[in-house]
Amino acid sequence: MPVATQPFTGTFIADPNHSSFMFAVKHMKVSTFRAAFRDVEARLVGDDAGLSLEGRARAESITIDNPPEFREHVVNGEDFFDAGNHPEIVFRSSLIDLGDGGRARVDGELEIKGIARPLTATGSYEPPVEDPQGLTRTALELKANVDRREWGMGWQMPLPNGGDVLGYDVELTVQLELISEG
Repeated sequence: MPVATQPFTGTFIADPNHSSFMFAVKHMKVSTFRAAFRDVEARLVGDDAGLSLEGRARAESITIDNPPEFREHVVNGEDFFDAGNHPEIVFRSSLIDLGDGGRARVDGELEIKGIARPLTATGSYEPPVEDPQGLTRTALELKANVDRREWGMGWQMPLPNGGDVLGYDVELTVQLELISEG
């Protein structure tokens, strides 16, 4: 159920020090591998037409540093991010629904490796507040589950006793702290 009053007016930009885009995927059937992108940008715009959100992450900013061969394969391998040909991961909203109690649902399109697929993320939002420096801040925290194969990330290796080294289901988490431009 949408909120009665649109709480966002104007343009809000992600604070790079307090925003993140992370993913988690099952590894070896026994643990969950987590990584993030260091270079994340986002813009939330609220006006008479409603809300829109656009976000970007640079694939090469992934938090996988070692070993260098592994990082190179994940960042530039054709069966992973292929950052040399597709340097950015991009999300564009088509609908943002803010509900009672801070609930949020964002529908849109996620583009990875030049492949755009529909995505629905759910989570929460915080209404704008003034910080000690007089800036207006707000936040969105969203999660979505995707199958990495839909974006051409099909790398796999079988385990000796059955199963796969790397899960296909990936949990995406975005935490945005946004600052008003106005």
